[in-house]
Amino acid sequence: MTSDAVLFILALLDCSALLFLTVYFIITLSDLECDYLNATQCCSKLNKWILPELIAHCCLTLLMLVSLHWVLFLLNAPLAAWHIYRFSQIPSGNTGVYDPTEIHNRGQLKTYMKESMAKLGFHLLCFFLYLYSMIYALIVVST
Repeated sequence: MTSDAVLFILALLDCSALLFLTVYFIITLSDLECDYLNATQCCSKLNKWILPELIAHCCLTLLMLVSLHWVLFLLNAPLAAWHIYRFSQIPSGNTGVYDPTEIHNRGQLKTYMKESMAKLGFHLLCFFLYLYSMIYALIVVST
């Protein structure tokens, strides 16, 4: 098995975890929207997964950079930069990226839902790209 095949297997596993995490975010935000959760519960559930999401996506992006897969690196870099930007711009006094006192203000809940849906589409696209790349790398090895 080549290093590319191993790389894409790891990328596929990482992307799968990010995909499931994004679905979890969508479900939790929709529970808040339907009043199954209160804002404090929702935000505490989501905020504990912000840092693992950031680390997983940045590791995946750096893995693509180190392995010289430039197109995949450039595909992942904007979302990694967005995660870093959001994490670094948490105002002092807020509990995290998702703050229970502000989540209903100025349509933030709708913005968070749209952002999660965009991330879902991105991770689905990446999942199939990594799956195709892994299969291609394994076929090249066997021939």
